[in-house]
Amino acid sequence: MPPYEDWDAAHLPEYRFVATDGDRVVGWVALTGYSDRCCYRGVADLSVYVDPAAQGRGVGRALLEHLVTDTDQSDIWTLQAGVFPENAASLALHGRCGFRVVGTRERIGRLDGVWRDVVLLERRSPAPD
Repeated sequence: MPPYEDWDAAHLPEYRFVATDGDRVVGWVALTGYSDRCCYRGVADLSVYVDPAAQGRGVGRALLEHLVTDTDQSDIWTLQAGVFPENAASLALHGRCGFRVVGTRERIGRLDGVWRDVVLLERRSPAPD
């Protein structure tokens, strides 16, 4: 995990949502811009995290649905996410929230020295201008 200052600088401040259980953060979702080019201003990459102790309680779905609703009412027309193929829960969550599989990017991520495939998912706003 990068230092918070780096994470903060990379993520869009108006598209960060946190789920709590009392005083404890149990999940979050946030967006980064896809590109600095003006033609991609409405495309964003998303990250979603749910604490393992809170999984299966609807936290991820609530966060992702809130993000989708918020972006549908803004200038974001495409959300995209990359998920490791074996993360069936995340793939199902994205599918329930209107994402579709675009394809698999082979050996694009490297985790613990191992090259990883990533499933690319996207969701288009119903009425992009």
